[in-house]
Amino acid sequence: MNVAIVNFKNFTSALDIIIVAIVIYWVIQIIRRTRAERMLWGLGVVIIAYFVSLRAELLTLHWILSNFLCSIIIFIIVVFQQDIRRGLTQMGRPFISRELKKATGGLIGEVVDAVIAMSGKRTGCLIVFERTVGLAEIVGGGVELDSAVKKELLMSIFNTKSPMHDGAVLITGARIFKAGGILPLSKSEISRSVGTRHRAALGIAEETDAMALVVSEQTGEIAIAVDSKLHMRLKSEELLRSLTEILPTKTKDLKSRLNVILPRKMRT
Repeated sequence: MNVAIVNFKNFTSALDIIIVAIVIYWVIQIIRRTRAERMLWGLGVVIIAYFVSLRAELLTLHWILSNFLCSIIIFIIVVFQQDIRRGLTQMGRPFISRELKKATGGLIGEVVDAVIAMSGKRTGCLIVFERTVGLAEIVGGGVELDSAVKKELLMSIFNTKSPMHDGAVLITGARIFKAGGILPLSKSEISRSVGTRHRAALGIAEETDAMALVVSEQTGEIAIAVDSKLHMRLKSEELLRSLTEILPTKTKDLKSRLNVILPRKMRT
């Protein structure tokens, strides 16, 4: 009986360590190469200074740091609210419904064809794909459309003569929910060579789990912002692969998708 109790305690202790290790690893992956990583380094310096002031009997400094650390939970929630929100939404990704997966699969071809065509003509565009976090309250302005995703419609919206070409198209499920939307701009330090569209794409990717697709008006280069990262200079195959992997679409053979969706001139 005692042996069974000891074994059970060992099992629970091991399980506890494994769970904590997974949580720590998950947190590290979320904050890696983000503003939160630098803030945590700063917080670590404050904690070290706290113990140094205690040991060196620097009473005034210790009193200030002690009062600051007493409200550390509130500080973390306020400073890291975007990262916490993004982390919680990442936890919910496995629970995406089958209906959404089925619906998303039908729009990939239309989006890829439209983006490739606009890239060739150097027509700037910004397309945002809603995933698990609702964007209706985050994407301001614009015009609600509720229409099917079609290559011709996307190219019409981003035509330079269209009043909505400077805004973002928001795709929810398999339909265009809004055109000409306004996105929050990223405050991260990124290359000065990128324009407002890229900053807006990165901004929505930092605040939510959405994926944003950008075509540069100056160079025609394709970029994708997802999980607080901006991936530049994507080729047509890389674009299709990214859409297939990131969006909640049913898994199919990537090679067959390339043959069916990409124009013939892009395969050679």
